[in-house]
Amino acid sequence: MPDYTREALHGGRVAGVDEVGRGPLAGPVLAACVLFGGGVPADLAELIDDSKKLSAAERDHLATAIRACPGVEIAVAAASVGEIGTLNILHASLLAMRRAVRRLPLPPDLVLVDGNRHPGLSCAVQCVVGGDGLCLSIAAASIIAKVARDRLMARLAVRLPHYGWERNAGYATPAHRLALRALGASRHHRRSFGLVRELAALTAP
Repeated sequence: MPDYTREALHGGRVAGVDEVGRGPLAGPVLAACVLFGGGVPADLAELIDDSKKLSAAERDHLATAIRACPGVEIAVAAASVGEIGTLNILHASLLAMRRAVRRLPLPPDLVLVDGNRHPGLSCAVQCVVGGDGLCLSIAAASIIAKVARDRLMARLAVRLPHYGWERNAGYATPAHRLALRALGASRHHRRSFGLVRELAALTAP
């Protein structure tokens, strides 16, 4: 389970940042930055974990609880489908991280980043491989980002219901692949992804 060790040892304003949505065939990539200015209540700390290990209901509950923490600062940012196509998904993810950190009310003293790539921030950065399972701030950021992106994809699904984004969040499920073959790619699909191009090319004329 993640803990608050790295944040507490450093002191000062320590934020965690994580991204979600590198793998989907559609939609933007999102990043969240979380800074627990008042620390993390023990009962909440026991529940926060890597968002991938939690159910949708657990993530929704925890996102609300994280936002209610005294002194917490939260920022969410995205890189668009167009930026993914221009920069590639890795660099678009790093861009979303930079944007999220810069949206905090004040610059942090240290940013804990999930993974091994420095996002190019002007403040101190510590990369933590598997950070969403080690650091509470990163785990909280992963939850906030996942909930925000899932809700975004559900809103897009209202306008484009045939791809099932309210269920698959843009990932390459069998139903999503079938819809791409039948309907082609929408403007929200990542046409820079080979699988999107391959499936969309099979669309009947």
